[in-house]
Amino acid sequence: MPSVCFYFQVHQPYRLRHYTVFDEDHRYFDTFKNKSICQKVANKCYLPTNRLILDLIKRHEGRFRVAYSITGVLLEQLADYAPEVMSTFDALARTGCVEFLAETYYHSLSFLYSRNEFHEQIFKHMDTIENLFGQRPRVFRNTELIYSNDLAEAIEEMGVFDGIITEGADRILEGRSPNFLYKPPKEGKAKLLLKNYALSDDIAFRFSNRGWSEWPLMSHKFSDWVNKVNGNGYVVNLFMDYETFGEHQWEDTGIFNFMRQLPEEIMKNPDNNFKTPSEAIASYPATDVINVPGLISWADTERDLSAWLGNAMQSNALHELYRMEQKIKKTGDKTILSDWRKLQSSDHFYYMCTKYFSDGDVHKYFNPYDSPYDSYINFMNVMGNLEKRCGKTPQNRQKVMSQLESGI
Repeated sequence: MPSVCFYFQVHQPYRLRHYTVFDEDHRYFDTFKNKSICQKVANKCYLPTNRLILDLIKRHEGRFRVAYSITGVLLEQLADYAPEVMSTFDALARTGCVEFLAETYYHSLSFLYSRNEFHEQIFKHMDTIENLFGQRPRVFRNTELIYSNDLAEAIEEMGVFDGIITEGADRILEGRSPNFLYKPPKEGKAKLLLKNYALSDDIAFRFSNRGWSEWPLMSHKFSDWVNKVNGNGYVVNLFMDYETFGEHQWEDTGIFNFMRQLPEEIMKNPDNNFKTPSEAIASYPATDVINVPGLISWADTERDLSAWLGNAMQSNALHELYRMEQKIKKTGDKTILSDWRKLQSSDHFYYMCTKYFSDGDVHKYFNPYDSPYDSYINFMNVMGNLEKRCGKTPQNRQKVMSQLESGI
């Protein structure tokens, strides 16, 4: 009896405006571009898909259930530029059939560089979700599903999560199925839900590919694939970007009709159902241990970190960003801290990637730069100005004045 677990990642970063080394303006982010992209995606994806999910929940009397992870930076933009989307997420929350997951507020790579910042962002995100939707998240997903044994230990030590979701990469499964629940090597309460990337990517990436042998993908065909899990798994984890619906897969591909029909097709088999991640974790045991000594992610065919740390530009930019942490936090300036944290969004480092993407059209879709080198130069120009500001805060000025008054 496979349960289907839908999880959608909902995220847009604050994109930077063109910024030169001579620029002294502290407004780093492109308000016009961020507003226009947010409203465009809201109209093409967030609003129609939220309304569709809400309709499916009502039509199937609560038997259809999904989960979302919405980044803090997108929640801020939706509040400013598309408040009607917030009202639809609120309506979804009130159904009792939608779970909201925890992640880093700024969609950052902070786990790799600063555990303190990592924890601060998680709690900031959890507080925001609870304030907006009345739920305290119990399941964690790291940025881009980045995961390792060390991450599992860090999350377990927080003592607030029942589960972690990540990628069902072949090299960690070693021939096992992603359709079971697993546990990390170190004993704890958190269970692991692994993405079934084959079935997820059939929807997220291959749906509109006319060269694909399974095109066109119809809901009854996909339901048959889910039914084949019977006897070889507890749960089919379909994890994908929410922009799959209406943005990456345009409306004229039939993606909305596919989703509209899918729950009914899956539930034609009385043994099938839909569960949120927390429900799956509560319903099924962990069948085995998954050992992940090295880092994995859900990005590209490699499912590693090369999309963000594959070249010297990315490594340098990230090192310089987190090198500033203590200096930033000592200023006590909330605006400087907010700007620094918005620069942590993983997208900024994705834009610096020079490798070939096997699914590159999706990754380049919202890229505002002509080249990775332009992205790096622009980012470092902003970083240079931000560091200058750390020496111009009231706290530092007060220290200088105190020294002068003491005759130093």
